[in-house]
Amino acid sequence: MKKKLILESGEVFNGVGFGAEQETAGEVVFNTGMTGYQELISDPSYCGQIVCMTYPLIGNYGINRDDYESIEPAIKGLIVKELCDLPSNFRTQMTLDELFKKKNLSGISGIDTRRLTRILRNKGVVKGRIVNAETDENLVVEELKVTNFPINQVEQVSTKTAYASPGRGFKVVLVDFGSKLGIIRELSQRNCDIIVVSQDTTAEEILLMDPDGIMLSNGPGDPEDVKGASELINGLLGKVPIFGICLGHQLIGLACGAKTYKLKFGHRGGNHPVLDLEKNKVAITSQNHGYAIDQESLKDTDLIETHIALNDRTNEGLKHKIHPCFSVQYHPEASPGPEDANYLFDDFIELMEDFKKKN
Repeated sequence: MKKKLILESGEVFNGVGFGAEQETAGEVVFNTGMTGYQELISDPSYCGQIVCMTYPLIGNYGINRDDYESIEPAIKGLIVKELCDLPSNFRTQMTLDELFKKKNLSGISGIDTRRLTRILRNKGVVKGRIVNAETDENLVVEELKVTNFPINQVEQVSTKTAYASPGRGFKVVLVDFGSKLGIIRELSQRNCDIIVVSQDTTAEEILLMDPDGIMLSNGPGDPEDVKGASELINGLLGKVPIFGICLGHQLIGLACGAKTYKLKFGHRGGNHPVLDLEKNKVAITSQNHGYAIDQESLKDTDLIETHIALNDRTNEGLKHKIHPCFSVQYHPEASPGPEDANYLFDDFIELMEDFKKKN
């Protein structure tokens, strides 16, 4: 099944399709992870995106039942150099190609992913489409140039109804902007009583649940497009401890008066070094974001920068000067990725304990 990837900027890559036969379009980004493709495919933060894997061999350990980060994937497509059809792993239940067929997802293999990544690094992320080999390239390029992809990704991936994951410990309300199951796993391991609510839940509705803490999840898209988030966060600040991850981190920044901007090609992978400015300690982190907090805009806010990325010195963490609230741009739940930052969930537990003692 010959296919080709066509970029808005005019480049064309010829390859072999896998998964569903249908065409697919989205924002083309790259991920530097050597492993973790199953978690990546099922990460709601990739809603609307076609992901290029920079590691050359993908699918070599197959797909299993335990490593999903959501029930249904939101990714638009996958680009790989070499697709493995004979995975070897004791947990393997199907191949990557079989999963894509079952989930009606399209992918393309056999292309020069190194060249594609260099294009994305130089030009920034661009729109692209995976199409059949005989498709008119010039027509696709012109269509991509005038195509506006959806800006309501959070609404697409957020839960529509609240649900619980019971525990005997602190009651934590997890606001689902596109949450990964890894966050629930980490909170459950600490015996938290978790209530997951939709992204449009109000502060008043959450406070009626009498929570000990609030978790603001990761999610896709531009943080400025998430309607009502600033009102939600400002309605909770000072009343209950808050921990934000990725998109949740950016939303805390916006709610407190900071600004965000779009990175040229984003941070996506499991090998990003981050410096904790307070502890002077480096952690290797898992990341997936296309936007960042504008550090200059923090000067007139009540937020303190706590972490920075060592690759490009961008912001990676914040703490409120007055209220019990902190956040990080990366993924401490490490799904997939290193577990260096796992301690942040313990810090959240301690923050809830301290707040309860004082109140």
